[in-house]
Amino acid sequence: MSDRFDEGMKTRREVLGDAHVDRAEAAKTEFDLPFQTLITEGAWGTVWSSDAISRRERSMLTLALLAATGNFEEIPMHIRATARTGASKQDVMEAFQHVAIYAGVPKANHAIKLAKQTFAEMEASDD
Repeated sequence: MSDRFDEGMKTRREVLGDAHVDRAEAAKTEFDLPFQTLITEGAWGTVWSSDAISRRERSMLTLALLAATGNFEEIPMHIRATARTGASKQDVMEAFQHVAIYAGVPKANHAIKLAKQTFAEMEASDD
């Protein structure tokens, strides 16, 4: 693999956690290997590995973009990642309020519902 892939895998583990990445890697097949390589190098090895903005800011941007584009399936994963990126619940709400104003209240409302559920699951697992 490439240096970009290695950097991406390191960053991916730092942001999402070893357990999540291990599950994803175990589910990888020959069919989706090209896609997994693409996101590891592109998303994690380039975008998420950049030091141009903080991981907290990147986390907020990612959550807002996921909600604004209706890609709700990835929101819980990125809410869980806030425990490692430094984005607070208030940061998440600020991002989703921007979504409400610029992309639509229904999208923000659904993202907030998912965030509330995920934060509750995270708090319950800490007990």
